[in-house]
Amino acid sequence: MEPQDKTYCCIDLKSFYASVECVRRGLDPHEARLVVADPSRTEKTICLAVSPALKAMGVPGRCRVFEIPDGIDYIMAKPRMRLYMKVSAEIVAIYLRHVSAADLHVYSIDECFIDLTPYMALYGKSAKDIVNMLRDEVLHETGITATAGIGPNLFLAKVALDVTAKHVPDNIGVLDEQSFKEIIWPHRPITDIWQIGKGIARRLQKYGIHDLQGVAHADIDMLYREFGANAEYLIDHAWGLEPCTIADIKAYEPETTSFGNGQVLPCDYTFDEGRMILREMVDETVLELVDKRVVTNHISLYIGYCSDADGLGPGHTGVSHKLPISTNSFERLLAFADQLYCENVNPELPIRRINIAFGGLEPEECSTYDLFASIDSLEEERARQDALIAIKHKFGKDAVMRGTAYREKARGLERVHQVGGHHG
Repeated sequence: MEPQDKTYCCIDLKSFYASVECVRRGLDPHEARLVVADPSRTEKTICLAVSPALKAMGVPGRCRVFEIPDGIDYIMAKPRMRLYMKVSAEIVAIYLRHVSAADLHVYSIDECFIDLTPYMALYGKSAKDIVNMLRDEVLHETGITATAGIGPNLFLAKVALDVTAKHVPDNIGVLDEQSFKEIIWPHRPITDIWQIGKGIARRLQKYGIHDLQGVAHADIDMLYREFGANAEYLIDHAWGLEPCTIADIKAYEPETTSFGNGQVLPCDYTFDEGRMILREMVDETVLELVDKRVVTNHISLYIGYCSDADGLGPGHTGVSHKLPISTNSFERLLAFADQLYCENVNPELPIRRINIAFGGLEPEECSTYDLFASIDSLEEERARQDALIAIKHKFGKDAVMRGTAYREKARGLERVHQVGGHHG
């Protein structure tokens, strides 16, 4: 266990999207029955959030609309991602009145880690007192309720939030070395533990391991054979260890970067319709590459079929390919993406999800060419791309659209007005 000279908290905004929608309507999130979901989509669409009042009635936070029990009256709120981002920024600003940005890590739109260590002495308060001060200000100024976890490292703070905070009256979970072993070691399902998903759980189950206590006492050689280098993280977490600090996170510079684009389609798409969407996504992502003045030499493609929409089933295709060149040419990258698509996607299955990513990013000075490249045509294409980017920056993303954006079931025109795949 890490020496007890650090104290972290992880603060989570409870049912954030739903709470924001309730507050904007003058409703109490703990009394109003509200779901955040797009009413223009089918009943199979996922609810991005449900209000605490609905959760108290047993409605899961990420259910599909048709899974809400009959007989429950509720308000359906269309997602407004720009609003949620604005409120999230306002709440982070509240935290920053009291702590330095160097001691705060924004983990997601509704979660933050804070290193409380220097502030307990500064304010003469306990970790719980500081957390309560932050929560009270957030509630008073935004109407949003927060829960929290406290621990001597980032992992224990997160697990305290995810597991123990739910079972204490003040919704502040606290873990140390002893309580971690008493409460978290035997806790099931193991998928409640941060960074342990269903795939890891299934692999552990093969060896009769169902909780962290089992991991802590498992044969280390077996864990390394099964999980490779990732076994180190699993073993550390089984003993409540986490060497990474907020300072480490802020100092980290990834060796490689990538640009990605993904979307869940609103209905079943045929092979040809999915190919049209892929073209739109390549177009959008390539403009990002050009705008950032980088080139790519690696492409990844993921296709989720109808049974696999939102990752719920086994039907998917995932492929990646190292490119023979480094480029940000739309025509060249579209040709590579289209080839991957045509060679690997099952034309018989309806498509519900498409993800594409370009990796191995390098500065444009690292561009390479092959025998099939026409330098003149590449320069002409680049001039068109630069002009498009300039127009979009000045007049908006929808100022210039390709003609394909107006085809039936095309998504490009709709997506330029979305944030994170949802309406802004």
